[in-house]
Amino acid sequence: MPQLPVISGKALIKFLEAIGFIVVRVIGSHHRLRHSDGRVTTIPVHNNQDLPKGLLRKIIREDLELDPETFIELWNLNK
Repeated sequence: MPQLPVISGKALIKFLEAIGFIVVRVIGSHHRLRHSDGRVTTIPVHNNQDLPKGLLRKIIREDLELDPETFIELWNLNK
């Protein structure tokens, strides 16, 4: 399995917006995003810190419903 990239919360939000997610609300440092197909996720943005690998993996698998390889391909296309 290829390694996940190191991503900040801000960069992940920008990427998700590029693939069709929309920020629906912001409460403190947590941004809630929704896709037109019903998928939702919450991304923490803490002073441009990188997201922990486990949290990123959880967001990719459970919230975005993607496998890590597909995510990495999309990430590289949208850089």
